[in-house]
Amino acid sequence: MNRQQRRQSEGRGDAPGWVVPEDGPDAVRGVSDDGGGGDGAGPDALLEGSVVTARQALAPGRHRVGPRQFLHEVNVEMRKVAWPTRAETVNYSTVVLVTLVLLMALIFGLDIAFQHAANFIFNP
Repeated sequence: MNRQQRRQSEGRGDAPGWVVPEDGPDAVRGVSDDGGGGDGAGPDALLEGSVVTARQALAPGRHRVGPRQFLHEVNVEMRKVAWPTRAETVNYSTVVLVTLVLLMALIFGLDIAFQHAANFIFNP
C-alpha cells in the first residue's frame, strides 16, 4: 500500500476522494474513481495524479444540479440519518433544561454577590 492509499484509508484527506500532497496545502491531487475534479469540465478534466489548486478543484457554482435532483439527494441523505427515539429526545431535552436552570442560578448568585461586594467597597 503506497502513501497515498494509506492517507485515504486513514481519512487524512481534505474531502472524500482527495488527499493533500507534499506539494503544499494549496495543491490537491485528484484520486476520484471517475477522474472528475468536480469542476464541471467532465471526467477527463482532472486525471489521477494531476495537480490543481484547492480553489480550482472545489470551486463553488461550477457543477450544479437542478432543484428536483437536489431535493432527491437531500431526501436520500436524510434517510441515512440516525434519528433519536422519543425517549432519547425527552432525556436530552431534560438534561439541557436542568443545565440551563443550574447555570442561570449560578450566574444570578454571582451577580448578587458581586453587587453586594461592589456596594460594600464603594458605599462607605
